[in-house]
Amino acid sequence: MTLRVAVIGATGRIGSEAVKAVEAAPDLELVATLNSKSALEELTESGAQVAVELTHPDAVMGNLDHCLHHGIHVVTGTTGWTDERLATLRGWLAEAPSVGVLIAPNFSIGAVLSMRFAQQAAKYFETVEVVELHHDRKADAPSGTATRTAQLIAAARDAAGLPRQSDPTTHGLAGARGADVDGVPVHSVRLRGLLAHQEVLLGDAGETLTIRHDSLHHSSFMPGILLGVRKVVDTPGLTLGLEHFLDL
Repeated sequence: MTLRVAVIGATGRIGSEAVKAVEAAPDLELVATLNSKSALEELTESGAQVAVELTHPDAVMGNLDHCLHHGIHVVTGTTGWTDERLATLRGWLAEAPSVGVLIAPNFSIGAVLSMRFAQQAAKYFETVEVVELHHDRKADAPSGTATRTAQLIAAARDAAGLPRQSDPTTHGLAGARGADVDGVPVHSVRLRGLLAHQEVLLGDAGETLTIRHDSLHHSSFMPGILLGVRKVVDTPGLTLGLEHFLDL
């Protein structure tokens, strides 16, 4: 069966790649491409079954509201999710029990694997920090990927019975130690020329382990986006993280 797919944010850097990827996929049909000036009614008029949503934190809630109330599954890579936003989204999904939504902090298969590796390694090291590096036009900090990575690390450490790591800093400038995500320091770099990069640094007595992933082109996100599109139609409710669609 051919799935009818729309791309919201189709003129963006990742969105334009998504348009090409959907067009090239033999089992998918691109039925609509929306930009910031498009009317959301184009989604329903096109008969889209799945919307790939790649916009901005300021726009994502309105886009998902429209999709869910019209029975359209959503795969979104937009970040800026808070507990309040997730609670609102779950409320909408409760009213549309057959609709699926995938929120993926990162669509790169390599990035998802690096997050899993960090989660597995976390219980073996006393200290861990995350450094994420992105282009200078990224709206949110830390990145969704770094936040999710830190959350997974913290959960793994908690499950292993490890104490929260202590910070020995007694003198310093505000923010110098990064953001605190569930007890894991996360540092954000914004630099022209970068795309999306992350390092997880783990340390213990006499050794360190660095897990690094680099996305060098927006095409690196396309296999994950297409996987999400194909899987979300059979996965009602909210799925947080592409790893749930991979055989890990």
